[in-house]
Amino acid sequence: MTTEGNDAREGDQPAPRLATRSPVLVLNQNYQPLNICDVRRAISLLGRGKAETLDVTETFVRSAYAAMPAPAVIRLVYMVRRPLHQRRLSRREIFVRDGYRCQYCGTQTRHLTLDHVIPRSRGGQQSWTNVVSACTECNHHKAGRTPSEARMKLMREPAPPRPNPYAFFHVGQMRDSWRPFLPWLEAERAEQAQLAGVAAGG
Repeated sequence: MTTEGNDAREGDQPAPRLATRSPVLVLNQNYQPLNICDVRRAISLLGRGKAETLDVTETFVRSAYAAMPAPAVIRLVYMVRRPLHQRRLSRREIFVRDGYRCQYCGTQTRHLTLDHVIPRSRGGQQSWTNVVSACTECNHHKAGRTPSEARMKLMREPAPPRPNPYAFFHVGQMRDSWRPFLPWLEAERAEQAQLAGVAAGG
């Protein structure tokens, strides 16, 4: 299988083989985003009758027998159970969950630390339910005490964030032709950009 920019019959030169690794959006039978594969995998699913093409690119995929536009979006003809990706506990994910806001005084700032609600010195765990974002002042004031001992109150009880069924998306990977199938993604990216602005600018 080779991939060519436009149809080779027009005299264009073949594109690099890397083009067969271009991302293709895979939708479930009910049109929900399922994952992202490359062109080679998409062609395989189409050839075995397991998927149908919903949108194509201007690039042609050519084999010894035929040429076809490289798919951009395909839909499976059967339902697949969509996996839910549990978010990994990390400093950044805690800040994102808490909106880059101190969970004691409510200040939104890039100068945040992590605080263990039950101090680790007293058996507190490194877990979603025991770690929160805190500004430097609140963290120093609380020190090695519990919130009640420090007479501080959490804005909300810490909890694990919802599993992310779309964790397979990465910044810069989305094609324009995918947007009709991902109407929620623009709003989510705008929110992430706002939080990133807080993280970068205070």
